[in-house]
Amino acid sequence: VQLVESGGGLVQAGGSLRLSCAASGSISSVNDMGWYLQVPGKERELVTTITSDGVTNYADSVKGRFAMSRDGVKNTYLQMNSLKPEDTAVYYCYLDYSWFRRRDAWGRGSQVTVSS
Repeated sequence: VQLVESGGGLVQAGGSLRLSCAASGSISSVNDMGWYLQVPGKERELVTTITSDGVTNYADSVKGRFAMSRDGVKNTYLQMNSLKPEDTAVYYCYLDYSWFRRRDAWGRGSQVTVSS
């Protein structure tokens, strides 16, 4: 499975962006889907995940501002509102899925830059 993110870019503080992640390949079922971010010199960290039951989990730093949604098993979206300069990072989508066995996949990342 390959994941491709799109929708990143440069936005002013207070603005919005919507990231999309499209999966291609063979998937029999999806366990979790999620978005993570990484800034230079730091480890990748969780932004949000959604389980197969539709239960979402958000990092405290984005609660009330970001919203994750999914469309079937191959598309996920991250709506980011009220963006802050500290949201600047590379955002990665993540998929925990099954195809004969449990597997995971990561996208290549999408840069989000928020200017003050």
